[in-house]
Amino acid sequence: MTDHVLTESIGEVRRITLNRPEKLNAWNKPMRDQLIAALDAAEEDPSVRAIILTGAGDQAFGAGQDLSESKSFDVERAEVWMGEWQSLYSRFRDGSKPIIAALNGVAAGSAFQVALLCDLRVAHDGVKMGQPEINSGIPTVTGNWIIRELIGLGRTIDLTLTGRMLDAEEAFRFGLISRLVPAARVQDAALELARELAAKPPVAMRLNRQRIAEVTQAGFDDAMTAGVRIQCEAYATGEPQAMMEKFIAERARRKA
Repeated sequence: MTDHVLTESIGEVRRITLNRPEKLNAWNKPMRDQLIAALDAAEEDPSVRAIILTGAGDQAFGAGQDLSESKSFDVERAEVWMGEWQSLYSRFRDGSKPIIAALNGVAAGSAFQVALLCDLRVAHDGVKMGQPEINSGIPTVTGNWIIRELIGLGRTIDLTLTGRMLDAEEAFRFGLISRLVPAARVQDAALELARELAAKPPVAMRLNRQRIAEVTQAGFDDAMTAGVRIQCEAYATGEPQAMMEKFIAERARRKA
């Protein structure tokens, strides 16, 4: 089996790396499944007190959904797909251990959402973050929920409807980036922060994370329920599939 996710233990810190650099760490089902397994393993290991999530290579933390997978979805597969995201997102919300995102390059779409589900985010000035899903015909549902929780409805509308990407400075001003450091310092700064959190009292850490999940649970449940309805409606029209085919073709022409 291809290792789409790599893990490394650094003392009490578990570093998890999304490992599809040739695809800018875009999500497919094997990578989602392997990330769930890696998060479960870190949660169950008593020697792990904090987690770092990062992406392989220097171009992207993650480019979002792999369109070569989702362009062929029908309504039934779209519903299953939303269940896969719910399983993954729940791991970030329900675990007892703090998670730091070490961002390198682009964090787009569902990778942007995963970064926001981490407790803190370390990035450099070349990072770009955003929700460009509308450009490939995918309606944003879970993204609306998590972005609004952090930066409010007005900015959420802007990012969702325009699909524009934030540069690191704007994302830092919005509070979407927790620590902004030189590119060469991202991994070290994330490790320092993870070690700081790992040293905190573990029961208090678990209960703090539990309470944060509790106060946002209603919104999360609504987003996931609405996600099934909205994605099924969208895929039934054929628009996402057509837009993704067009996006992939245009990208191929640019590379030619």
